[in-house]
Amino acid sequence: MKIARFRASADSPVRLGRVDVPDGDLAAARVTDVSDVPGVGTSLRAILPSLDDLRDAVLAADGPSYAVADVVLEAPVDDPQKYLGIGMNYKEHAEEARQAGIPIPTSQLWFNKQVSCIVGPRADVVKPDVSEELDYEIELGVVIGRRCKDVDVRGARSVIAGYVVANDVSVRDWLMKLSPTFTLGKSFDTHGPLGPWLTTDDEIDDPLDLSMRLTINGEVRQDWRTNDMIYDVYEQIAYLSQVMTLMPGDVLATGTPSGIGAPTGRFLKVGDVVRAEIEGLGALENRVVAAS
Repeated sequence: MKIARFRASADSPVRLGRVDVPDGDLAAARVTDVSDVPGVGTSLRAILPSLDDLRDAVLAADGPSYAVADVVLEAPVDDPQKYLGIGMNYKEHAEEARQAGIPIPTSQLWFNKQVSCIVGPRADVVKPDVSEELDYEIELGVVIGRRCKDVDVRGARSVIAGYVVANDVSVRDWLMKLSPTFTLGKSFDTHGPLGPWLTTDDEIDDPLDLSMRLTINGEVRQDWRTNDMIYDVYEQIAYLSQVMTLMPGDVLATGTPSGIGAPTGRFLKVGDVVRAEIEGLGALENRVVAAS
């Protein structure tokens, strides 16, 4: 099941919708309004713990239907309590990060992306005036489905509601020189595109082996699979939940493969269109714009 937050038009209220993608053709995708289904409403985060109970009603809903191309897609979860990212979690990316001056960690390296950075799958990404080093990172985003603590690796999949495509946009000079905790360089407004919708866990056979590709103006920059993670999704959940209680709607960005801009200095420029797509999950497409 795929659930989107959307507006029928720019000035319409946010609704929840079931997304149907016939034969995997994203161009033909449609969204059916399910907000009036009893128990659903308009907050995806609020219904995550009861999503299994609502499944049959959501799948049967026959509310107003729209072509996805004609609606405004919002971030599937725009109000998580936590948005956490793991650094250097793909083998080749760890090496290119080392070449960019970041030491390879000896354990899982986590940082915060402040939730105010989150935007939708088609929203503009603002290039800040204070930096010339705006970078991109395609990532598999994991959305937690229920409150959990001290999760065992073997049981970690049971706490996952589903998956999104994430672009962990990074301001490299703030990340490396001015903010060694990573938080500021990862948290500029608009630097957290998520979407295009939540794909529930039952639709994905193996989240540890999905293809992922990022292009800039049609040029492939990142093309990898999630099976190259150093610490897989379940290990990440087990590690984090030793420290903190994970809550429904929390977002985990699980690492990016090689091909980022930092090692070559090929950073994002105003006018660039960044497309990030993950097998079975859909795509983000965000334009870089100048700060106003």
